[in-house]
Amino acid sequence: MSATTLPHLDPNSDMGRAKQGTAYLGIARPPRYFALDREEFETMGFVSRSYYLSSAIVVRCGLAAAIGWFWISCPATAIELTAAQEALYTTVSIFAPSATSMTVCYGFVCRRREIMNFSPADRAALSKILGAGRSSGAAERAAVQKAMIWFDRRIGPIIGTDKRVPNADIRTFDDKHNFDCWDTTRNTTSLLLVLQERGLLKHHVVGDPRYRGYVINLQLPHNTAVLIDRATRTEWVVDMWTRAYAQPPDVKPLAEWIKEN
Repeated sequence: MSATTLPHLDPNSDMGRAKQGTAYLGIARPPRYFALDREEFETMGFVSRSYYLSSAIVVRCGLAAAIGWFWISCPATAIELTAAQEALYTTVSIFAPSATSMTVCYGFVCRRREIMNFSPADRAALSKILGAGRSSGAAERAAVQKAMIWFDRRIGPIIGTDKRVPNADIRTFDDKHNFDCWDTTRNTTSLLLVLQERGLLKHHVVGDPRYRGYVINLQLPHNTAVLIDRATRTEWVVDMWTRAYAQPPDVKPLAEWIKEN
């Protein structure tokens, strides 16, 4: 069974407005998703599948909807989050990451999602990647880039995002193979939180997602995940939206990123 997109919604309804999102005063904000009534629940058609990616074993914890099967994956013990981090997950009604799993968002604003359970081989691969970056903050940021490439290659062939393009949004007309910047912000933040929870980040902590976009200077809305250097307190963006499949994400100071368009 494959994930499906949202059906057409009345733009004047709560769900229709949530689907459109907002960009008030040029600041990108996540669309909020409200509780579904019975009709919306039965026609929504979301599918969330849980995998040990190394063996593609489906882990199910489900309940039946009137149309199709609606699998809801069981959350592990959640990671402690800031309010801004927690909002990444509550606004689209997905589980926050744990030390052993995360929800992968795709299809634009997480309209498609996949539960990724980290197998022992996955955890060993990430430990090796991050272990090579423990000598300094710069080395750790380079290792984080490699971890994001690992993530892209691991999940891409399973959900189809191995066909993704940089800077994808609704103008790409290919949501099922792509991430928008909300998807990449959630996915990157989630993976960074998993790394942090497993003690693999020595020089950084995971910061709150950051947003840019100001009407007065024609700057388009955009979002990114953030790491904070423990020693200098410098915020570094980790932005994979601007890069194609399996390419290293942009890692640069927030002060520089915030001024770009």
